[in-house]
Amino acid sequence: MSAQTDLHVVLAGPEHWDDLLEFFERIPCTCQYWRVSSSEYRGSKNEGLDAWVAARRAALRAQLEDSTPPGVLAYLEGQLVGWCGFGPRPQMGRLVRSRTIPKVDDQPVWSVVCFIVRTGFRRRGITGALLQGVIDCARQHGAPGLEAYPVDPEGKRISGAFAYVGTTSMFERAGFRRVLLTDSTSAKLPRWLMRLETSN
Repeated sequence: MSAQTDLHVVLAGPEHWDDLLEFFERIPCTCQYWRVSSSEYRGSKNEGLDAWVAARRAALRAQLEDSTPPGVLAYLEGQLVGWCGFGPRPQMGRLVRSRTIPKVDDQPVWSVVCFIVRTGFRRRGITGALLQGVIDCARQHGAPGLEAYPVDPEGKRISGAFAYVGTTSMFERAGFRRVLLTDSTSAKLPRWLMRLETSN
């Protein structure tokens, strides 16, 4: 729950499917980029864009039925205005195979991979509320920790298109600590691997 009494953060489930279809209408990846390998992600594009989009939507629809939700949603006055995608790192195919964001230990952490806030609703605390929703969910499900890979703007302004992974300062405010400077970048700025223990 946010300081804004009309902002509600909930776990994504099958009952939100119609809202998610509308929300992701212009975001065809439907938060699948990190969840499969690069070859799997590209695969159905060979069959045409429509088939590729349908495959991504079908994957998200199936994930909504999982015991671990694939994301949290922010509603403001009944409208879906924000999404944060996450899941157990071993289920994130692209991360499992990543050479730029390495696995640092065998902890079965959950990975926070994506923030999307509807245009016109940014800078209203929605991203912070989504992150707190993920933290609450991880604790409720007994996850030992959360891992994130945010960009460090280094004092510079950064486009929302490149900040979809979050910023280091946002995660630090939520209690995350920097573990490793990765070889990955966003907008030519460094990305950090950050952790928060949630099992205590």
